[in-house]
Order: sequence, then C-alpha cells, then structure tokens
Amino acid sequence: MIGDIAETKQCQLKDPMDLFHSGQVVKICAPMVRYSKLSFRTLVRKYSCDLCYTPMIVAADFVRSAKARDSEFTTNKGDHPLIVQFAAKEAQVLCDAARIIYPFADGIDLNCGCPQRWAMAEGYGGCLINKPELVQDMVRHIRNQIDNPRFSVSIKIRIHEDLRKTVDLCQKAEATGVSWITVHGRSVEERHQPVHYDAIKIIKQSMSIPVVANGDMKTLKDAENVHHLTGADGVMVARGLLANPAMFAGYEETPLKCIRDWVDIALEHGTPFTCFHHHLMYMMERITSKQEKKVFNVLSSTSAVLDYLNDHYGV
Repeated sequence: MIGDIAETKQCQLKDPMDLFHSGQVVKICAPMVRYSKLSFRTLVRKYSCDLCYTPMIVAADFVRSAKARDSEFTTNKGDHPLIVQFAAKEAQVLCDAARIIYPFADGIDLNCGCPQRWAMAEGYGGCLINKPELVQDMVRHIRNQIDNPRFSVSIKIRIHEDLRKTVDLCQKAEATGVSWITVHGRSVEERHQPVHYDAIKIIKQSMSIPVVANGDMKTLKDAENVHHLTGADGVMVARGLLANPAMFAGYEETPLKCIRDWVDIALEHGTPFTCFHHHLMYMMERITSKQEKKVFNVLSSTSAVLDYLNDHYGV
C-alpha cells in the first residue's frame, strides 16, 4: 500500500489549510480515475502544482480488502500535501477508511459530485448533494474520531439547478467542520455544457471557508480568469493537466522537459505500460501531427515508445 512506509512515517505531514492562508491561488490536481496516481502526482508537483488528490477510492472496498488498499493507494515521502478522495455513503465506513490513510495523508475528501451512473446507482457521488444531513453526519464522524484539526476534511460537489439548495448544502457542511469545498460548476446532468462560474461566485460569497473552482481550465491564464470571475481561493484542474502537466508553471503546451521527466518518473515508479503510454498520448496531443499520432498511439511496448521519443524528439 505505502511506497517506503518507514520514510513516509518520518516525513512531516503538512496542513493543507496553510496553502489557503498563503494569499496565493492554490493550484490543485483533481482526482482522476486511473490517472492521478503517485507517478503523475510526482510529475505535476515539479511544475507548480500545490496540492494533489488521489483518484476516487470506494471506501467500503478499501476497508474490506487488503488487495484494494495495495492497488488503490500508494504514496511516498515527497507526495505531500496529499488528499485521499473517497466515495462513501455510510459515516462509519468513511471513518474507518480515513483512519487507515490518516498516518500517510494530509486530509480526505468526500466525493459528492461524480455523475457516473454506477456511482449514482450505488448511492455515491453526485446523489449526495441531495442528502445534506448524510454529508454532515459523515463529516461529523471524522471530526469526532480523528482528533487532529490539521487533518483536512473537504467535499467536492456539483451544483443543483436551484442554486439555493447548493448554498444550503455548503453552509450545512461548513457548520459541521468541513475545511474547504470544491465546486464543479455543472449539474450532475451536464457534461460538456459551459461551466456556471457565476454559480461558483455565489457559493463563494455565501461561505467563510475556502472554495475551490473546478471545470474547463486548459491554461494558467484560464485558471487566473476563473479566480477573478469567481473569487475562488483555489483552482482544481483535471483534463487540462492531463494534456499539459506543466500548465500551472505557465507553459502553453507540454514542454519536452516535462515529457522527459515523465519518462524518468514512470520508469522509476514501475508505472504499468498502458498508463505510461496513455499519459504520453494526452501530453503530446497538441504537439503531434495526425500522422504522428497514428504511429505513436498504437505502439505496444515501453522500448518502442522510448525509441520513438528518442528518434523524433531527442528525449
């Protein structure tokens, strides 16, 4: 489960709230299924990312299965500050999961926004925005059972059609001790429609804890614009970072140095080939021609990818 447990235990866990008190906009790597794992987190931290989330982990599976713990959660001493995101619908199960990761992470996040059908059907993710009392109960349980105010408890939500419901949910969560709230500015039903940044602004104005804006930021300039539009204390990016892990450092497209760093990190971490290759496909999307993509995207071994990068880019 833990890369280098001994070193991790000695490492100084960080208080993520310090980031929000720095006066700077906090730049955050979103939880991404299959993608926001240790090797990718290591890469984006080299390029001005302040805070990283794990992919969403189903708390019940994590608590029940050692195999799930080993495959879902890996970290090391440089992987901080780190937030572990869980999908949960029962307070005690979420607490049990939080207690397992507590020595190795800086906080946990409850997913209240995942719109995928399987998650909604199981009572996870996006359907929790309609259950504010349950969200409160889960937050309260963690606050009662993990007696460390420096360990953050946050939630990530989507918005309601009736924004008053969203504001009510956020205020109830704040009253129960949530550290900050990340708002993806779309409803559960919306996919590619424009993000409602005006809604994030209204939520921010209704809260006294930090609010993080999420949705459709592809460049550092986009992130700065969203900060100005919403007043949000932080910005969380998913696809923008997949396409350009150096985005927060101000690069318009993935620099070759970043591709080189990814190769080094992935090889060092033993990243599975499919994951290694997929990340490169995303990173090189903007810098390769259609013809190049046809060749690169069907390569089927690490050695073939390394040869291609060396021959075409000198990486």
